[in-house]
Order: sequence, then structure tokens, then C-alpha cells
Amino acid sequence: MHREKFSSRLGFLLISAGCAIGLGNVWRFPFITGKYGGAAFVLLYLVFLAILGLPIMVMEFSVGRASQKSSALSFDTLEPKGSKWHLHKYTSLAGNYLLMMFYTPIAGWMLIYCWKMLSGAFTGLDAAGVEAVYSGMLSDPLSMTIAMAVVVVGCFAICSFGLQKGVEKITKVMMICLLAIMAVLAIHSLTLSGAKEGLRFYLFPDFSKLSGSGFMDAIFDAMGQAFFTLSIGMGSIAIFGSYIDKKRSLPGEALRITLLDTGVALIAGLIIFPACFTFGVNPDSGPNLIFVTLPNVFISIPGGRIWGTLFFIFLLFAALSTVIAVFENILAWWMDLKGWSRKKAVIINGILILVLSVPCVLGFNVLSGVQPLGEGSTIMDLEDFIVSNNILPLGSLVYLVFCTSRYGWGWKNFRKEANTGEGLKFPNWIRVYVSYILPIIVLAIFIQGYIAKFFPQLIGG
Repeated sequence: MHREKFSSRLGFLLISAGCAIGLGNVWRFPFITGKYGGAAFVLLYLVFLAILGLPIMVMEFSVGRASQKSSALSFDTLEPKGSKWHLHKYTSLAGNYLLMMFYTPIAGWMLIYCWKMLSGAFTGLDAAGVEAVYSGMLSDPLSMTIAMAVVVVGCFAICSFGLQKGVEKITKVMMICLLAIMAVLAIHSLTLSGAKEGLRFYLFPDFSKLSGSGFMDAIFDAMGQAFFTLSIGMGSIAIFGSYIDKKRSLPGEALRITLLDTGVALIAGLIIFPACFTFGVNPDSGPNLIFVTLPNVFISIPGGRIWGTLFFIFLLFAALSTVIAVFENILAWWMDLKGWSRKKAVIINGILILVLSVPCVLGFNVLSGVQPLGEGSTIMDLEDFIVSNNILPLGSLVYLVFCTSRYGWGWKNFRKEANTGEGLKFPNWIRVYVSYILPIIVLAIFIQGYIAKFFPQLIGG
């Protein structure tokens, strides 16, 4: 079967970046940065992005491009005979499904908020009123289910047109709009009265703030953010490796995507922090920052409805670009493994994900009594924990060991594939680090995720 290719390099870069650019950049990054006092944390994060995220991303791309397959068959194609690497295909598929089970409802929230902003639902409300809108949305399973269904059906419809005519064409437009809207919002934020303070907080490192919040916590959160922001470890990046040609080396492409991804996260901070300081909002107010804090900000500025609507369209595009990329990975998995037509894969998976996403929606209302990770937790927290704290780090470990060990694909094969084409090369001297040190760091992130979740007293949390 002839494998589809991207029509342009820009398409590949924007879609891979779209997969990596998600709500983690726009939602999680600003509030974690706020928690650890701004710029010092940003520096830590950038260091870990370079030493953790990048090498693993190059490996995942290389496995995809060398095998010309999705994670369903990439390990089968490259592994030594008799080895069991290919079993990772089931974990990676499970990871993609689980991610979509809570990601499509959140994308649905963005859709609801776009409409609420545009229709003026927030106009004239005080802070308590805005909070009531958010809790009202969470307690209404019907509107959340409809919004989630619109996202699922819409994104699968885009994927049904194929790689070039559907995924690439739409994602390209969406990503360019996303970057344009961000630029407009960031420039607008810089005109606010608290912009100076916000920028000082965000861009001038104060390392005493890091130790104030626990230096080791900050290090692990920076590692975790660097790691999760790129969506590595479950094959959703490898699939785009299988769609690109060999004209360019992979380290250069991975670097460009990482820079795009980081640029979006950093600009999100430029939009949010000046607004926080202008309106006296605590920058580390967690996930509520997006749904409660920022609507308050938009209400109180001239043209706020327009700015608010733009902001939530930008968030919606960030979410949808990830959903489309992961859907494409799921479809390719079934098309590779079972030889299904794209149409069949779209219909079956569309129904499956619609059903699988319902528990997350109901977890905020009908099933709010189900608290799988202890008091106050939701079904979504459990799904997120399984993906972020288990499948991503352990999946990344599989790619790492597979590409560096003689029991896997091996260092020589990996480097040959990564360095095929013009551009930045993957250096040989880094071998000891990626073979022995990086796996230990990834394991440490995995173990620390469990300690933070179940034994917070051990780390003073």
C-alpha cells in the first residue's frame, strides 16, 4: 500500500508542532511558571527541554521514518527477530485513546467558552458570577457532551479527507491563525497597565523564588513539563516521521518543532502575566486561571468580548491541532495493522471515542462521587495520571532503549536514519548520555510522579 506523504515541509513542521502544542503549553505552562516565581523556572524548563525532550523526539521520528509505519508496525519492522519490542504498540494505542478520552471534553469546554464570550454571556457579571458560569458548565452533562461530540465528529471528518487534503490542509490554516491570534493578543497584553510588573515577573529570573517553593519540586516540574509538552512516548510523533521524506536530517526538524512549541508556551505567558498583574490576579491560580480568572479580565477591558473570543478561539485551535494529530495516529494504527480503509477506521473510531469520552464528562456531575485518586479527584484526573505519569515516560523509555541498545534497533541504525539528509546531525559523543544517563532521568520522573501523587509527605508537599 502506497504511504501518503506531506505535500510540503511547512505542513510537516506545523502539524508536528500542532501535535506538541496543546493545552499543556497554554494552560499548564503559565500556572506552573507562576507557581515557581516566573523566569527562573522558565530557564530550568528550557534546559530540560534541550537535554530531555529533544533527543527522545529525534528517536521517535527516526523509528517512524525508518519503518514507514505507525506505532502499530514500526517496532515489528525494525526490531531484531524474536524480540518483543512490538508489544509497545498496544501501550501506545491505549495512550492515544486515553488521552483523547479527557482531551476531547476539554476541547469541548473551549468551544463552549468561545460561544459564551461571543454571545456576551459574561457581560456585566462580577467575579462570583464568572465562577458560577464555569461551575454551571461542569454541572451540565448535556451541553458538555454535545460540545465534545462536535469536536470528535469535526476532527474525524477532517481526518477522513486523508493526510494532505484533510489533516495537513486544515491544520496548516489553524496553526497559522493560532500564531497570528497569539501575536495580536500578546501585543495587546503589553499595552495593559500592569505589563511592566508582569514582564519583570516573567522574564527576570529570581532564583530565591525557586528555593521558596522547593527546589527539587521545581526541578521535577520543569522536567515533567519539558517532557509532556512534546507528546513523546506514545507514537503520536512517530507517525509524522513516517510521512516525511529523507531530504532533511531529523535533529534539525525536531529542533524547529521544539522551538515552535516553546515559542507558543512563552508567548502564552506574555499574554497571561501582564493581564494577571494588571487586574491583581494571582498568577499561580492553577487551572482556574483560564476559565475563571481570564474571563474576569476580559469583562473589564474595552472590546473585551472580542479579545476574549479571540483568546478562546486560540485555545480551541491549540486543542484541536492535538486532537487531529492523535486521531490521525489512531487511524494510521488500524490502517497499518488491520489494513482497514480510512473510511472504515474513521467510522469505528469515531463511535468508539464518542463513547469512551463520556465518563470524563460525567465525572464532573453525575459521577462526581467517583474519586479514583482520593478526595476531590475526578475521572479525568485518573485518565490524565495514566497517560502523563505512566504511558509517556515509560513509552519514552522504550524508544530510548530501542534506539541505543544492541538488543533493540541499535545506535548505528538509529544515527544513520536520524542523520540522513541535510541539516543538524545527532552527535556520536552524546551516546553515553542517551544510553545510560537519560533513561535514569526518565525513570526518576516516573517514580517521582508516583511519590508526588500518593506519598506527598515524603517530598514535603
